Amino acid sequence: MTRVLVLSGLVLWAGTTLLLSQLRWFARVPLVERLRPYSPGGMGQPARGGVLSIDSFRDAVGPFSRTVGERVARVLGVSEELSVRLARIHSPLDVTAFRVRQLGWSVAAFGAGALVSLAATPPVPVALLLMLGAPLLAFLVLEQAVAMQSASWQRNLFLELPVVAEQLALLLGAGYSLSGALNRVAARGQGACAHDLRRVCARIRQGLSETEALREWAAIAGVEAVDRLVPVLALNRDTADLGRLIAEESRSIRRDVHRELLEAAERRNQQVWIPVTVATLLPGAIFMAIPFIEALRIFGS
Repeated sequence: MTRVLVLSGLVLWAGTTLLLSQLRWFARVPLVERLRPYSPGGMGQPARGGVLSIDSFRDAVGPFSRTVGERVARVLGVSEELSVRLARIHSPLDVTAFRVRQLGWSVAAFGAGALVSLAATPPVPVALLLMLGAPLLAFLVLEQAVAMQSASWQRNLFLELPVVAEQLALLLGAGYSLSGALNRVAARGQGACAHDLRRVCARIRQGLSETEALREWAAIAGVEAVDRLVPVLALNRDTADLGRLIAEESRSIRRDVHRELLEAAERRNQQVWIPVTVATLLPGAIFMAIPFIEALRIFGS
């Protein structure tokens, strides 16, 4: 019990220090750091925290959290890179910040499991399950949330792509350049495709060519329809009837969407018959079991 109290006191001291480090009267930022954002080479750079601050704590545990998180995710069967999934859903967090958050949730879950084990005094296997399973569950909750957001984004992108491709074909047929058509669709749209195209346009303004920016989008999106559309868009400088080619590709993508919707409808129609079949077979099995059991009783006697 004494060791638990000492450990709890150390954790309480560390947490209190990190919280108080955000208060100006407790941890005053040096003058050099306060003037840094206003210097000619430091515009937009936030002032750095002190030694006992959340920023320094994040810098210290960031590499450890990233390494441990990647290994645990690999053991649990997550093959896709976290950086790709975060870029796909336009998350403001980078890989290190996300892994630090996962580590924080896991440590909090471990503390909660330890407190429950101390308060309830369950058997040793149950206590170990609480203390080891709670951090793993917290880790998986955040990992699964990113995976679900990524899958949802890919699905929305696949459903919106035929309409966006048709808009690009119309704009190119009306005389727009490829960059102009991409900018117009990105500025007027509100869906997943529009968000991705805004990033494509931003990458073009940063110096990438149109083909390179589109291929980068296809690599991040991870959608087969985008992989087919991007090579067609890359023919911008090699063909004069790009609008017709994009329109044909749009019709092909729309057929894929229609085929998937039909498959989903067929699966739902088949699922309707599952409760009907169970409701029909169960009473029949009961009525058949009664004479069968009676025949066995007579045969045994």
